[in-house]
Amino acid sequence: MSALRRLPLLLVPALLSASLAACGDDTAPAEPTSERLDAVTISGEVGDEPEVTWKSQMSAGKIESETLVTGDGATLEDGDQVLAHLWIGNGFIEDKAFSTHDKDATAELVSVDESLPPFLAAVKGATIGSRIAVTSSAEEAFGPAGNSQLGIGNKDSVLVIIDLASGIADPPSGTRPPAPAWVPKIEFKKGVISGFDFAGTPEPTEDLKESVLFEGDGAVVEEGNAIVVKYLGQVYDAKKPFDENFSTGTPTSFAIGTGGVIKGWDKTLVGKKVGTRLIIAVPPKLGYGEAGNTDAGIKPTDTLYFLIDILATA
Repeated sequence: MSALRRLPLLLVPALLSASLAACGDDTAPAEPTSERLDAVTISGEVGDEPEVTWKSQMSAGKIESETLVTGDGATLEDGDQVLAHLWIGNGFIEDKAFSTHDKDATAELVSVDESLPPFLAAVKGATIGSRIAVTSSAEEAFGPAGNSQLGIGNKDSVLVIIDLASGIADPPSGTRPPAPAWVPKIEFKKGVISGFDFAGTPEPTEDLKESVLFEGDGAVVEEGNAIVVKYLGQVYDAKKPFDENFSTGTPTSFAIGTGGVIKGWDKTLVGKKVGTRLIIAVPPKLGYGEAGNTDAGIKPTDTLYFLIDILATA
């Protein structure tokens, strides 16, 4: 997805691997403490930022989880993916450390596999729409040094609230209406989308164009949402894509409508529904402009064509 992004976006996985010396330590003045969730009250709707009220410092050791709200969606199993909101609190200073609802943050695409951090393991076997609270020591959550970027020391306790906001839709399928003349043919390799064939496709104009191949019936993408997509991008009349993720089978997620990706994406994807497949033609002024993108081999005069499957939003 790097070819599309203009600005670096906040990545939770990077936050979850950093370290910090102790905040809470054996010399700190004694204050009232409570075990795990007895130290807080948690309220609010799943999908909204949780309202967390601290009653005392939190004490916790090994990782433990409790389902606060049980969703009525599909059960997450090995190999599944989910858009999740994360709220992380420091139980020693009784304060929020990070939330995907914060400015410049967004819901995270979580894969249910062996790469899950230990404190996210509770999502396996949970259902979409659930809210799960995880409590642990900083050492159990992040390792012996804590987490510097989150401001969590190695002697602190940690509260993580996980909202399983949205599952990932199946790729669009079925019968679609004829596409307009400007839309190139889609090429396949062993049944997987592999590129565009521009033979017979007219020269691009300076207009942003879009053609919906399949209309989804899922949630509507709103400005500032995280979305999950599979996509392919190719310069007009080029022989192969400059970027795509159909071949890997792994979708990507990012915030939409916030300036984190090229303007052509922000303008066309907001308002679409999950399950939609569309093709867009992005003129240079709404792509990479006068600078182009040398890393992707895109010149300042290139019009970019994208095929996009919208698979989730939150």
